[in-house]
Amino acid sequence: MADFYDLLGVSSSASADEIKKAYRQRARELHPDANPDDAEAEGKFKEVARAYQVLSDAKQRQRYDQFGEAGVGGGSGGGGGQSAEDMFGGGLGDIFDAFFSGSGGSPFGGGGRSRGPNGPPRGQDLETVADLTLEQAVFGDQISVELKLPVACGDCDATGAGEGTKPVTCSDCGGAGQVQRVRQSLLGQMVTASPCGRCGGMGQVIATPCSACRGQGRVTADKSYQVDVPGGVDTGSTLRLTGRGAAGPRGGGNGDLYVHMRVSPHDHYVREGNDLITDVGISFAQAALGTSLRLETLDGDEDLVIPAGTQPGREFTLRQRGVPHLQGRGRGDLIARVRVDIPTKLSDDEVEALTSYAMGRDEVVGNGKEGLFSRIKSAFS
Repeated sequence: MADFYDLLGVSSSASADEIKKAYRQRARELHPDANPDDAEAEGKFKEVARAYQVLSDAKQRQRYDQFGEAGVGGGSGGGGGQSAEDMFGGGLGDIFDAFFSGSGGSPFGGGGRSRGPNGPPRGQDLETVADLTLEQAVFGDQISVELKLPVACGDCDATGAGEGTKPVTCSDCGGAGQVQRVRQSLLGQMVTASPCGRCGGMGQVIATPCSACRGQGRVTADKSYQVDVPGGVDTGSTLRLTGRGAAGPRGGGNGDLYVHMRVSPHDHYVREGNDLITDVGISFAQAALGTSLRLETLDGDEDLVIPAGTQPGREFTLRQRGVPHLQGRGRGDLIARVRVDIPTKLSDDEVEALTSYAMGRDEVVGNGKEGLFSRIKSAFS
């Protein structure tokens, strides 16, 4: 027999979880149901089963690492002459029942052992979108979301049965919601399971359906939920409301409701991460000579001092005036970015004053057609 680690495709230092995962994958690939009439795959499957039997047991694995196959009974093709069925005490159907019972049954036919009545399925998860203002996103708020969804039927108390009646246990599956079939294979007894055709997997049969819900145990209705929005959310943030989704049929549990945030654009602020950016328009004279102005923030007005000689694009940062960190302490900053507004129309006095200023700095100015400096010069000549 090949090296046990090689058979499973793992290294000799692999963890128990890695060995288990590798065995699942190899077992699926080599299982006789997936390879009918393939003797080579059947033989390899037995070897893989033997390898997993040894490596999944800490003591046997230690002996194997020290002495090889001789340390765990030697032999080939299943370990000392044992069959795969003998090794696992009940056939390969039992191997997969035990191995996959916690994750949906055997991968080769949907089932595994019965785990008792399945009961009604859980309702679907639902999604909706909530529109927020920037202020709501920054400071948080309690909002209302409204949607239409399946809810438990009040007429039948979600049983689906008509007045004066009740569901009865399905005679075909005995309330399990699934039926099992046992067949013999070359490797032993195989057990498969499938949803019961009589009750649709519910485990119960309704002879007289409720007229309001037609036997579903749920009806569609309008619902309104109050949602607590934490400060710091942004477009794309999602809140989960556990148990606020669709009701399951016939008393099944509710799914979850996922509320996706969508923040509307603001007239004055642009969000960049947890910072807020705003443009502050000042005149040429204010930029050159400096000024002090009132800056509107989401927390109230702030005094902003613009020093003389401020250039367009200069940024002034107001600490802790931005968006709260959603999963942490503190807030981002408010960044005021200077924009120098150039007037498009000037009075004659303003033109004369600016021209005099330009002449004093030996700057050539004009209106794009005839140089204003030339016209002023010619007027004084």
